[in-house]
Amino acid sequence: MAARPVSRMLQRVLRSGLRSCSSGAPVTQHRPGEPPQTAAEELSRRRQFLREHAAPFSAFLTDSFGRQHSYLRISLTEKCNLRCQYCMPEEGVPLTPKADLLTTEEILTLARLFVKEGIDKIRLTGGEPLIRPDVVDIVARLHQLEGLRTIGITTNGINLARLLPQLQKAGLSAINISLDTLVPAKFEFIVRRKGFHKVMEGIHKAIELGYSPVKVNCVVMRGLNEDELLDFVALTEGLPLDVRFIEYMPFDGNRWNFKKMVSYKEMLDTLRQQWPELEKLPEEESSTAKAFKIPGFRGQVSFITSMSEHFCGTCNRLRITADGNLKVCLFGNSEVSLRDHLRAGASEEELRRVIGAAVGRKKRQHAGMFSIAQMKNRPMILIGG
Repeated sequence: MAARPVSRMLQRVLRSGLRSCSSGAPVTQHRPGEPPQTAAEELSRRRQFLREHAAPFSAFLTDSFGRQHSYLRISLTEKCNLRCQYCMPEEGVPLTPKADLLTTEEILTLARLFVKEGIDKIRLTGGEPLIRPDVVDIVARLHQLEGLRTIGITTNGINLARLLPQLQKAGLSAINISLDTLVPAKFEFIVRRKGFHKVMEGIHKAIELGYSPVKVNCVVMRGLNEDELLDFVALTEGLPLDVRFIEYMPFDGNRWNFKKMVSYKEMLDTLRQQWPELEKLPEEESSTAKAFKIPGFRGQVSFITSMSEHFCGTCNRLRITADGNLKVCLFGNSEVSLRDHLRAGASEEELRRVIGAAVGRKKRQHAGMFSIAQMKNRPMILIGG
């Protein structure tokens, strides 16, 4: 079973040729008859554990299960120039008033504080982060933060070819590009806008400028694009891509249906039928992806198995929404406003305590796909991927 020929644009591109997440901190079990621990006592216990075990990490970013959070995702905007079916309702979403969104200085203040506490990777998301006018300046100023090792961005790629040279000069070190189909007409159906060739130009530019791997995020939906798995994998033969197949996840407004979800195991079986020599790669600590490679291919493929095989036990991610709320879990509906504390004049120590309390309440794992589908949560566009 051979993969179908790819488009001329794709052929042109083809020619052009963490910190540990499991400190082992014990979970305090509340015994009957004993008074429950206060938040301060719990934080003190976590600090004591880390001191005793010489863990060079902030207690404020370590939860009650010992997970150390070294990766922060910051949404720069709720706006987007596409309308992807799995991300935003067709009619759009009510946007937060501009006055209630984080300012550039507030974003940088929070980023500076998180980096001081141990965050070494920041990813800028949206909405579409590349429509924010000062995105290059934000990257440049983040690049000046001592201790920050990686600045990444997740983009739909529409503006990438134009902005990437400036972003690279400013310090951008990693790129994820969303692309769910290699068929231009189907692209317009999925995202409800034109722009396929601009996305391909963005991928071409990223490769040209030396980014490796260039990560391509593909949300797989039954009846829509699961027939293109082999075509996507074929791209990795000659390109330094990490094609990441993402299980379809439920969020407000995306009409999630279990029958539309293609599981990791089903996708993997499809790939193995074509490439039985497909090799499993070692997993990095805190990685959300199960990575594979076809011997002799330049790139690789990965699977994000949020629904069928969650990776909550090694999660090291925190999120700040465009309106300044801290989300400790993508699928949780618990949030705390850092914006409100900032604007009320909170000191760094007060902000640390607010952050530490939120991280300390993080649950062991998400509720499962069927429960998540019934929960109230933001649309993905208002979370920031």
